[in-house]
Amino acid sequence: MTDARARFDRPIFRRLRELCLALPETRETRSWGHPNFRVGTKTFCTLEVVQRRPSIAFRVPPADVTRLKRKKHFFATPYGRGVWISRWLDEGIEWRALAALIARSHRYMLSK
Repeated sequence: MTDARARFDRPIFRRLRELCLALPETRETRSWGHPNFRVGTKTFCTLEVVQRRPSIAFRVPPADVTRLKRKKHFFATPYGRGVWISRWLDEGIEWRALAALIARSHRYMLSK
């Protein structure tokens, strides 16, 4: 297993993969060195390691980005252009809320 792939073979990422892939018409791809989850041709979530910390990025409406940036554990996705928001995965995970955010991101990109 390559070093890049090994970074994403953690229990937290395996569980998130299951949540993403359980959504209709979803497939996993790999680009920019990390896993991406797409509905059709549109990416709705990515798993990343930022500043050596595991994180997940979501594509959501700009109003959601603004709201979520104010919450603990969330940060502006480095490449996000105001339409992506990321969440640290190494503390304070509420799985039900995280699953709902993944589903919201999926629905949003399905509608675009």
